[in-house]
Amino acid sequence: MIDFINPFTEAPLDLTAQGLVERDSVAFPFKNGAYRIVTDDNYAESFGFQWNKFTKTQIDKSADLELSEKRFFSTTGWHEEDLQEKNILEVGSGAGRFTQIVLDKTKANLFSVDYSNAVEANYKNNGPNSRLKLFQASIYELPFAKAQFDKVFCFGVLQHTPDVKKTVKALTEMVKPGGELVIDFYPMRGWWTTLQAKYLLRPYTKNMDHQKLYETIERNIDGLINTYQFFTKIGVGKVVNRFLPVCDMNHTMPKNLSRNQLRELCLLDTFDMFSPEFDKPQKISDVRKWFTEFGMEKVWGGYVRYDNCDAAVVKGIKK
Repeated sequence: MIDFINPFTEAPLDLTAQGLVERDSVAFPFKNGAYRIVTDDNYAESFGFQWNKFTKTQIDKSADLELSEKRFFSTTGWHEEDLQEKNILEVGSGAGRFTQIVLDKTKANLFSVDYSNAVEANYKNNGPNSRLKLFQASIYELPFAKAQFDKVFCFGVLQHTPDVKKTVKALTEMVKPGGELVIDFYPMRGWWTTLQAKYLLRPYTKNMDHQKLYETIERNIDGLINTYQFFTKIGVGKVVNRFLPVCDMNHTMPKNLSRNQLRELCLLDTFDMFSPEFDKPQKISDVRKWFTEFGMEKVWGGYVRYDNCDAAVVKGIKK
């Protein structure tokens, strides 16, 4: 049983078919499959555009891939049988790629949050389901009483929030004593991390109209893929490709994709590179330090490899 609160007043809320109710009136409505704590006009707006356009691209069962399943279980280290009837919180769900894995592969109860209206794409992919509750809410103002969840995970979100340390704190507060938190994020490997086309162009591209940015990338994606593959083939890709305005195919894509699959994933990931308002890679050592500072123990941080990809991961257990 999860207790809900108004994140602005801490007053208790009741979960109903109409919305989250406070003192017999709907404080936060239920709309298109999700409880809406916030409106769409926020720093995550680009993700709403992105996931409602690429609704099926990263959904394993729709795209004929196993990438999300491999990432979820490799990164968390969790086992299907251990999650039965557990209360799990997912923060930053996007179109629901990991929502689908939790619902289809486990018997857990999932409370899934995104700050953008990507919750609508998630609902299209995964709802209705009696074990799923969707919320459009800020990571800093979650509608849950603290310390209730057996497991909390947050994948690919940390670097896109305005205050990364505050984000880690907000996540640790949701974990109950003995529960586990797992985060993966873009790593800061050294000074050279931001010396690439992505960070050189982002001051301009993040302010572009989303549709215009998407159309610009779509017009050029085939040539960019061919150029990237050419430089890789002749042995200079490690140096040259980082200055191409396209995603890193050699380290973020599974092997043996069809051309259409590769194109779709590259189009998505390249838009994801250039559109978010915030993109701040983090040192694993810093995130580990914050875990400890905010009451986590048995903290581990490092890289997890899955299907030709590397994830920077920090995990810990709540004291």
